[in-house]
Amino acid sequence: MKLTKGALVAVVDGEKLALFENVGAQDVDLKAKATPDIPERVSGAPGRYSGGANPDDDTQAEDGFAMGVADALNHMVLTHKAEALLVIAAPKTLGQLRKGWHKETEARLVGEIAKDLTGHTTDQIATAIQNA
Repeated sequence: MKLTKGALVAVVDGEKLALFENVGAQDVDLKAKATPDIPERVSGAPGRYSGGANPDDDTQAEDGFAMGVADALNHMVLTHKAEALLVIAAPKTLGQLRKGWHKETEARLVGEIAKDLTGHTTDQIATAIQNA
């Protein structure tokens, strides 16, 4: 996948967010950015509760974190801090993020990669982007 210079890359799972900026013109070259505080939310999507299909509070906490990340990324897009956005997230987290996107955030998405790459090195993340 080609990634424009200046694109924001968000690497997310149910507990962590890492942000990078692509500083490369030809190849993907990621530079770590400061990560905003994500406020804790009691649960993710409205109407979710612990039960047979959602057995524990950990799932609700992960869903809530994903919605908090969506809010933070929406804010970055709406305040013109991200002109292009690539999201790399665990598949379940990616599904939750999609529920929270603002229409402007959706318009600025240049791609999504459904993989859990949190905890990977910057080089491994750049390689995954180039191979996508």
